[in-house]
Amino acid sequence: MKVIAQNKKARFEYFIEETFEAGIVLTGTEVKSIRGGKVNLKDAYGEIKNEEVFINNMHISPYEMGNIYNVEPLRVRKLLLHKKEIFKLIGYTTQKGYTLIPLKIYINDQGKVKLELAVAKGKKLYDKRQDMASKEAKRTIEIAFKDSQKY
Repeated sequence: MKVIAQNKKARFEYFIEETFEAGIVLTGTEVKSIRGGKVNLKDAYGEIKNEEVFINNMHISPYEMGNIYNVEPLRVRKLLLHKKEIFKLIGYTTQKGYTLIPLKIYINDQGKVKLELAVAKGKKLYDKRQDMASKEAKRTIEIAFKDSQKY
């Protein structure tokens, strides 16, 4: 599995409830661009319409040699999931506060482009502060332990 892009802010901004692996409907030039690492998940989010899941605001840069076959970088792309998974996602998103967030896009062992989609709930400011404080405490403990091992 080769990870192409990750949404690093997602784990800081949201509580991740559950993750799903989804395929993406892409054109040939988009796949080549993704293999080149020209994809951005920063502002992307998932949406359910008519029992189908779509990803919005995922930026895939146009392929340099794609000329007339290139498509719009921010177009809405369909995600491929099983019906049971879609119904599970519908159940989550009808609850208040839950949203669909892409965590990473990668190429699996068969050479297919896959997207890891998460059901997430937004964190409050105090939750983010608590996470930062725990990371800082963990970091200082590791530094102190490393210094104690030198002597």
